[in-house]
Amino acid sequence: MASLKPRFSRSIGRPGAPLHFAAHSHHPWPDATFGAQQQYWQDSAELLDRKWGKVFGEVIPRAQSHVARKLNLPDPRTIVFAPNTHGLIVRLLSATHGLPKHNVLATDGEFHSFTRQMNRLAEDDLVNIVRVPVEPLATFRDRFVAELRQRDDWDLVWLSHVFYNSGLMLAESDIAEILAAIEWQGTFAVVDGYHAFMARPVDLSGIAARAFYIAGGYKYAMAGEGACFMHCPPGYGERPRDTGWYAEFGALEKARDGAVAYGTDASRFMGATFDPSGLYRLNAVMDWLDAERLDVAAMDDMCTKLQHAFVARLARANAWLKLEQLVVKDPAKCGRFLTFETPDAARIDEALSGRNVVVDHRGDRLRIGFGIYQDEGDVDRLVEALEAIR
Repeated sequence: MASLKPRFSRSIGRPGAPLHFAAHSHHPWPDATFGAQQQYWQDSAELLDRKWGKVFGEVIPRAQSHVARKLNLPDPRTIVFAPNTHGLIVRLLSATHGLPKHNVLATDGEFHSFTRQMNRLAEDDLVNIVRVPVEPLATFRDRFVAELRQRDDWDLVWLSHVFYNSGLMLAESDIAEILAAIEWQGTFAVVDGYHAFMARPVDLSGIAARAFYIAGGYKYAMAGEGACFMHCPPGYGERPRDTGWYAEFGALEKARDGAVAYGTDASRFMGATFDPSGLYRLNAVMDWLDAERLDVAAMDDMCTKLQHAFVARLARANAWLKLEQLVVKDPAKCGRFLTFETPDAARIDEALSGRNVVVDHRGDRLRIGFGIYQDEGDVDRLVEALEAIR
């Protein structure tokens, strides 16, 4: 397939642009998003108040359809959008049965916003948070299920599809087994799919009726900020306490006796006024990929080949980074980034940055991510940079 670099001419294709291997963090925006951003400005300027008719009547339904198709969900109306996943977390907690204290089962590998929020609530004794260590990776599923069975009144069970600090990707059969082990039907089961959505093929059809799924457009969907979403299984969290006025838009009728009305679909989790430009960009990316006939499987294949090329070149290189430092040894079992455990992670990150190469690190974990805007020449340049900083 021809290189897709020309489709990113305004970001990594411009003169002086960095060599970007942090697709798991910020993802370069394809050129298709530029016109979408302009279109949002134009709609806001011309339609004024009526722009919301277009947003709710055209933009959101299109975005819902795109997301549902990528995740093989049966009904696009189970998708709700939000400016960020943190807002969705808080809204979810406000809808559970666990008041005044929530019983939460999670892992020690969840992203910062979730971890920080749980820590703060635990300070005031508002959550009972139990975290299962993700490592050792080989036994994670069994250890998580064992902890899950310690009690039958979990209000929230939360785990990542791909863990951000190791790259381990749970097989869909593992997720299904974990969900099957939840005894109480009142438990909210949530899968954080931010590092899986648009990175690896995902089929939620088998768990759509049981689990929430949270992800967004900032990373592999290449749409930037403001396009986070949540799949909401019917019957769970029908009346969130943290609610905005948009959550009433889908209500079939006004509530009686002074009660607050809610939409009967995923709109029950909507907030209030927001910047919808991210959804314009999301639709533009999805339309562009469709025009290029690039589905997630094809993009996954492209990036997996780059991962294998990098591993092969690194094995022959005299570089600061070593293959034995890989956290997940089998690329087939990780997301679209490779994680290396090294006490020099921060120094390597800084040294590469000095050579205009972008990776990132979390503590002693250095992460290198792969995207469709790269080619094998970029892999060669990355390995050469790793050798040069040695």
